[in-house]
Amino acid sequence: MSNHVGENNLLLRAVRRLPVERVPVWMMRQAGRSDPAYRELRKRIGLPLERLFQTVPGPFSTTEVEWVIEISLLPKRIGVDAIIMYHDILTPLAPMGVHFRFDPAPVLNTPIRTASQIAGLRSLDKPSSQMSFTGEVIRGLCRALDGKLPLIGFAGAPLTLAFFMITGKSPMNQESKLSSEAAVVFQMMRESPHLFHELLRRLTEMTITYLNFQISQGVQIVQLFESIADGIERPLYEAFAQPYHEQIFAALSADAPSILFAKECPYLDLMLRSGADVLSVGRCIDLKEAQVHAAGRVAVQGNVDNRVLRDGTPDDVTEAVDKCLQQAGRVGHILNLNHGIHRDTPFANVKHFVKAAKAHTWSK
Repeated sequence: MSNHVGENNLLLRAVRRLPVERVPVWMMRQAGRSDPAYRELRKRIGLPLERLFQTVPGPFSTTEVEWVIEISLLPKRIGVDAIIMYHDILTPLAPMGVHFRFDPAPVLNTPIRTASQIAGLRSLDKPSSQMSFTGEVIRGLCRALDGKLPLIGFAGAPLTLAFFMITGKSPMNQESKLSSEAAVVFQMMRESPHLFHELLRRLTEMTITYLNFQISQGVQIVQLFESIADGIERPLYEAFAQPYHEQIFAALSADAPSILFAKECPYLDLMLRSGADVLSVGRCIDLKEAQVHAAGRVAVQGNVDNRVLRDGTPDDVTEAVDKCLQQAGRVGHILNLNHGIHRDTPFANVKHFVKAAKAHTWSK
């Protein structure tokens, strides 16, 4: 499968810190949530998310693949510079025997907490058959995009996946912070570190296989989501996140660059050692400072506050975009949010975010 992108390769040039005529822009969770066209399409489809995300076992239809492709492509109409596959970080857990349903948030009937459960996890050793739905979606998206926009693939980082598996549900509350129910995960870290590392080892092996499979099917860039990074103190991050980030990025195919998204992670020095080609940084990090520390080695992504899109006026969005672009400069920057679009964000502000990015004029 070719990874060539022709008409709009701004994102891939920015990743490599090459000159661009303007900074590329896309958004996490750009396909879904706040888009009325997405909500209407979901209503028409009438299927639970576990069918569209393929987080439960069972056959799938060509129609389901086509629906996922259609949803993924919805943001194309607002002018983003990349398409990200409509998918879920929990999807590759299904071949391992971990099946999440959505009610509407993810639910695992039997959380993974014991040595025997971890030992019983299956390997993702035949991704072409075990992840055939994902492969068909990627190939279909590549055909639909026809080189006009790059396609982003992604996976959840091992520590984030472990939090979901051990809690048996999303470990985050409505404010996108770690909930009190995540205490059971920290307890396992303290009391059974060897068992916890065994789970992370298995998830790391799966993630490497999964991301390389996505690359083989045609995605041009991959992003690793460490969605619980803002709730992890540095010693725990160094012990349970950093080594596995480094292993993953070192093992990925050279055919596609990589992004590390560690939500509101303040440990920029650790992120720089991860091996990722791009660091997606939160509002806790000044982009100008990040560019200085990156020293031309990696690109940066971010970091407009997603609350501005949710709560602000179009003028507020423009101001935030302009400030972000001026901080990061023209080279080696991908404009994005600090993390995903809030569900209740006015879609007019989402569209304005892209418009403001393209209309930005550079001050000298």
